[in-house]
Amino acid sequence: MAYDEHLADRVRDLVGREPGLTEKRMFGGLAMLVHGSMAVVVRGAGGLMVRVAPAEFDRLGAEPGATATVMRGRPMRGWITVAPSTCASDADLARWVDRGVSYARTLPAK
Repeated sequence: MAYDEHLADRVRDLVGREPGLTEKRMFGGLAMLVHGSMAVVVRGAGGLMVRVAPAEFDRLGAEPGATATVMRGRPMRGWITVAPSTCASDADLARWVDRGVSYARTLPAK
């Protein structure tokens, strides 16, 4: 399944100058990595997967349009799935992308 190229371009516009940024196709989408740690994934099914601090997981997962990411029937603690409608505005997209990139920056480089 192809991911939303327009959404990927919007994410690139937000993170394009981030030091250590790389892109990699995975999970049926396009992952943005910071120094080798995944930060944000533009999902093939639409919307985003955003890596968040474990301490923030419950609070952020309760926001409108956000749910815990589930893969192969198992919840992935530390990852939030953001609905496509929640990424529609530039401000909302920037807020979610910043959350993922900010947390990925705190992780050791790979």
